Amino acid sequence: MKNIIALVGPKHCGKSEAGRALAALTGGVFFDLDDEMQKRTGKSARVLYKEGIRVFQAAEREALEQVLALADGEGDGVLVLALGGGFIDNEAARTVLKGRSGCAVVFLSVSAQTAWNRIEAAWAESGELPAFLQIENPQAAHLVLHERRAAAYRGIASFVVDGENKTAEDIATDIVAKTATKTETGGIWESNTP
Repeated sequence: MKNIIALVGPKHCGKSEAGRALAALTGGVFFDLDDEMQKRTGKSARVLYKEGIRVFQAAEREALEQVLALADGEGDGVLVLALGGGFIDNEAARTVLKGRSGCAVVFLSVSAQTAWNRIEAAWAESGELPAFLQIENPQAAHLVLHERRAAAYRGIASFVVDGENKTAEDIATDIVAKTATKTETGGIWESNTP
C-alpha cells in the first residue's frame, strides 16, 4: 500500500505543479483530480461544474475513490494527489478522504491576492473566468470564498506549506521536510488530521 500526500488549497495556488515536483522528488506517482474526472467522464471540471454543482461533486468523489483505490495496489511508495480548489465544499468527497488511513493532507497556502492574480492571468489567456466566479464583482466574491476555504483547509490539514513566491521544487522540498518531521513526531500516516 502506498502512502498518500493530498495537496489541497485554493484555485491556482500551485497544487498541480508542486504535486508533479513532489512525485519526482519522492519517486512517487502523481494524479491531478481534475484530470482524473475528465478521464472518467470525458468532460472537463469546468464543463461538469456548468452542468450543476451536484454533477460536479459526484464526479469529484468518484474520481477520488478511484485514485485512492490505486494506492491499495502492489508496491510501496508515495501517491501524490492534487485536489481541486473547491474540494473543501464537497462533503461526500471530504468524507472519503477523511476515512482514508495512510494519507497526509497538505494545505498549500497563498494569499488571496496571489490567487486572484493567477486567476486573472488565466482569464486573460482563456477569455473565461471559472464558472463559480462568473458573477458580478468576481474579485470581491473570490476574496470572501478564498478566506472561508483557507480556514476550512487549515482545519483538515496535517500541516500547512506556504506557497507564496516559491517554485514548485521549493514547495516539494518543504513538503518532504515537513512530512519527515511529522513522521518522527507522531504517525502522520495513521490519520489525515493534525
